[in-house]
Amino acid sequence: MKLPRPLYSLYESRLASSLKEDTLPHHVGVLVDGNRRWARQFGASTADGHKAGAQKIVEFLRWCADLNIDVVTLYILSTENLKRPQEELTALIEIISGLVTQLQDEALCRIQPVGALDSLPPRLRDQVECIAESTANIPGPHLNIAVGYGGRQEIVDAVREVIRDTRDRGDSVEALAETLSVDDISARLYTRGQPDPDLLIRTSGEQRLSGFLMWQSAYSEFYFCEALWPDFRRVDFLRALRNYATRQRRFGN
Repeated sequence: MKLPRPLYSLYESRLASSLKEDTLPHHVGVLVDGNRRWARQFGASTADGHKAGAQKIVEFLRWCADLNIDVVTLYILSTENLKRPQEELTALIEIISGLVTQLQDEALCRIQPVGALDSLPPRLRDQVECIAESTANIPGPHLNIAVGYGGRQEIVDAVREVIRDTRDRGDSVEALAETLSVDDISARLYTRGQPDPDLLIRTSGEQRLSGFLMWQSAYSEFYFCEALWPDFRRVDFLRALRNYATRQRRFGN
């Protein structure tokens, strides 16, 4: 049963007040899934679904800022998405470009693109490559915007960088094989220098990671939500945070 608006607002307020700052995740990753299915429900175009999803991202980042979430990583465009029909992909690229411009204009967060940026159309690649410097001094969450991103490709790119660095030092590959460590890979990921995600959320009811932050999520907590991304509400986010706060994290121990 859907609660009347006043009761719903009261419930949301009480839920928010029940969260303790020391139980909140420092880094939240979200697979923003369900835009196309949302559009089909309303007989709208796929582009309309992606537009609604983009506006939900803006809203979500405001929630994160209010809750002092330090780092947010949003899976927006995967390497597999780049294989979609050209008409849909062209519209999606334009929507992502508009989203990045809006985030920059509204100074909502510091933005860092993560992904194989060379795989992006040149105009979007140039735009996101410039965004980190122009938003570097903005207060609020640090946003990793995952575009042209694939978890396997990220690990491959990290290993390639390790090999190149080894070569540039004049060391042998044989020596590298003896000394290669987890830290060597972590230090060369797209998210290098950042804490691993504490909580990963996926909307739309799907219960898989689809290659998102494969290395970094080794000890992350997962939360799967039935809501399609454009329908994801602040109360859904608060429920995810409440659920996270009840978990006992063991980190393999």
